Amino acid sequence: MDSVRLYSMVVAASAVGVGAYALLRRKPKTAEDLERERRAWLDGVGRITDGTVIDVQELAPNDGRRAAVLLIYHYDVAGVSYECSQDVTYLRHWINLHSCRLGLPTSVKYDPQNPGNSLVVSESWMGLRQ
Repeated sequence: MDSVRLYSMVVAASAVGVGAYALLRRKPKTAEDLERERRAWLDGVGRITDGTVIDVQELAPNDGRRAAVLLIYHYDVAGVSYECSQDVTYLRHWINLHSCRLGLPTSVKYDPQNPGNSLVVSESWMGLRQ
């Protein structure tokens, strides 16, 4: 009889442990969360250089989601030219996309260890000059 009680207690403890793990485990981060973290990190450690806005493009979605807006820009770091784009779909309320035109000067924040990792707009920093 003691072994039956012991087994039932082990099964019950295991069920409680699995249930607690399922409720408390971390949820996978979405692409928007990862991009927000990247912008915050670059905002903190990034260096600033001069750049130029090349274009603003709106990409129509295929699956009925919101249209993506890309800000395409160019900048130079240590003699190397970079042409990048930033998805500003969720940052629209911080910038006026109609004032972004070809040749608009801008400031670009970039990662000193990886200059290809850059941004023009974040929640707390604006590189566009208007």
